[in-house]
Amino acid sequence: MTTSGAQGTGAVAQRLAAHLRPGDVVLLTGGLATGKTTFVKALVTALDSVATVTSPTFTLAQFYESAGGTVLHIDAYRLSGIHEYRDLGLAEYASEAITLVEWGEKVAEDFPCHLTAEFRFCPAGPDTRLLEFSSRCDRWGPVLGSLRAEQLAEAKLT
Repeated sequence: MTTSGAQGTGAVAQRLAAHLRPGDVVLLTGGLATGKTTFVKALVTALDSVATVTSPTFTLAQFYESAGGTVLHIDAYRLSGIHEYRDLGLAEYASEAITLVEWGEKVAEDFPCHLTAEFRFCPAGPDTRLLEFSSRCDRWGPVLGSLRAEQLAEAKLT
């Protein structure tokens, strides 16, 4: 799906937030400045959190409390590999939190039932992004179908 600016990215995050529950893992992939942290900020807000979301690039992880449950926000950018992630001791929280991982491709092997949200720049303009959701896990099939239907319904309104 194509989004325009932070507001468009936030609208997609809000739609996804409605489907998330503790134990879910969303791996965010894409280059620098493609909108991953913007997406997380909007998603945490959509889960009725008043937390100030910042990029955990240097702290590596942040926890946010929300009406939808605890959100664990991880930034794997600085990790050299899966072994460094495992050394952080965050795996024990994945079953209890909604886990959002920026640069998630670095830790994907530890999350067999994850949703991938891939962020790419779009040639249509500097603030336009292409977001593509995918998963090989049955848990996410209905969510992906719902997101597609919501996108189609929105497109018909515009």
